[in-house]
Amino acid sequence: MAVRQGEAPDAPTGSQPAVSRSGPILFARGGDTSGDHLRALIVRLEGEAPPSVTTDSGPVETVELTSLFGRTVHACDLIFPSGTGGSYGVDGETFAVRSPATPDMHIAYVSCNGQEEHDLDRDLSERDAVWQRLAKENLDAPFTLLLQGGDQLYADDVLHCHPEVERWQSLPKEERVAVALTPEITEALRRFYFERYLIAYTRPSFASLAARVPSIMMWDDHDIIDGWGSHPAAMLQSPVGQAIFSAAREMFLIFQLATPPGEMPSIVSDKTGGSLGTVVRYPGLSIIAPDLRSERQLDRVMGEAGWAMLDQAFAETPAGDRILVLSSVPALGPRLSWAELVADLMPGTAEYEDDLRDQWQSRAHRSEWRRFLALLAGWEESSKGELTVLSGEIHLATRGEMRLKGGGIMHQLVASGISHPAPHSAYPRVLGLLAKFGESPLKGRKIRILPLPDYPTIYAGERNYLVVTRNHEEWAASWELEETGRTRPLKV
Repeated sequence: MAVRQGEAPDAPTGSQPAVSRSGPILFARGGDTSGDHLRALIVRLEGEAPPSVTTDSGPVETVELTSLFGRTVHACDLIFPSGTGGSYGVDGETFAVRSPATPDMHIAYVSCNGQEEHDLDRDLSERDAVWQRLAKENLDAPFTLLLQGGDQLYADDVLHCHPEVERWQSLPKEERVAVALTPEITEALRRFYFERYLIAYTRPSFASLAARVPSIMMWDDHDIIDGWGSHPAAMLQSPVGQAIFSAAREMFLIFQLATPPGEMPSIVSDKTGGSLGTVVRYPGLSIIAPDLRSERQLDRVMGEAGWAMLDQAFAETPAGDRILVLSSVPALGPRLSWAELVADLMPGTAEYEDDLRDQWQSRAHRSEWRRFLALLAGWEESSKGELTVLSGEIHLATRGEMRLKGGGIMHQLVASGISHPAPHSAYPRVLGLLAKFGESPLKGRKIRILPLPDYPTIYAGERNYLVVTRNHEEWAASWELEETGRTRPLKV
């Protein structure tokens, strides 16, 4: 399709008009005494001149990551002095960036940026009300990092991007292998994800934040389709199923890892790309984000590549570091075996089975869950350093504690639903009842799910984001809740 300079390409039928430009979007690449390393992503119309990027040191060279659907995705690498930060300009507009490598850190964590159906039809001021609050907070007290823990993109509408994809979706899961894959389907899938990322990245509040605060992102199921990996193999391995995953992965690499699809960035240790887990390090801080989707199957969360990545990440973490683990689904949660039993026995509950199977606590993942918890707990119990789990996915805010051998506590902080609508009030009540029964898969290490500071119930059914701070080696966390406001800081 020919596109004249300055003109946006036609959008696919039934979608919003195509976005012609986007960015800059900053991505964290870690830092040390040599400086803070960042990458900026900028999208322009194909055929336009590359963006002009400058810092105090002069012009910065940009590279072309890819050209697709009438747009070109450019990237450039920035290095700012460690401990201070700096500023950069794109086509004459200047953005200030605060260094993460300081004694005082101000980190935001978000997840679940959308809803399952008709996300583009929502009123933007209502949809992004909590994003607006986060963007304003950044202008008043700049964040050093923006951690995005999963479902940055609600891409479930991809199932309507082509008539044959709709037919594939309408068939029983075990029969979807019968739908043949065509080049037209492949391109429709790729274009859908490409366009949806551009829409997400040009929403004003997100764009304001992302241009000034470097992100670390890890995907979850809705960045592909709902429940990806927790469906039967016949569906996942069908030609159309594999094309969905391939298209989602290609665009995840471009738009969440800021790298060409054929390459792996420095923060990904598995250069084969089997697992896209990342590790980003700063003095005294390691952020480890395992990939809980690329290798997921009905009977596993991660495969060999994912576990090798995670074991290596912990083995290479300097003693004394604080580790922030981004677990896209909560590592500490209520007992789900009873809920799974109900789903097995009760008619009309089959649609919830993939949601339950998604969780670490599922019966299908019991041994893997123990392995994951043992790895996390072992870090603190070995006196190597402290560790905090950050998680989302459940569209609620809550926290958890695991009592460790020797008397320590491992904290989990859950913030979920930056723009996903708050769930029905029955949902947090049911989860709260399950949480009261407790769950201790590791002997001698009791897990408790607890309310946010001063909150009346275990689960907060409000849209929210999390703020984690370090003040001269003292770490604390607080939640910003849409209706209730800011919680009292919790020492972690």
